[in-house]
Amino acid sequence: MASKTLVPEAKAALNKFKMEAASEVGVNLSQGYNGDLTARQAGSVGGQMVKKMIRDAENAMKNK
Repeated sequence: MASKTLVPEAKAALNKFKMEAASEVGVNLSQGYNGDLTARQAGSVGGQMVKKMIRDAENAMKNK
């Protein structure tokens, strides 16, 4: 199931964020279809993205 971007203008930034997270955990992503990834690889990319988002949200709350 493909997810829809709620803010279409953010699509490029979200793709960049995903590629950075994949690079940090050592997963090679290509632009477009990545159906050859294992569940473990895809999960590690998603997990890294969530960790970064939580860290940024915590920092924003701390600096408020």
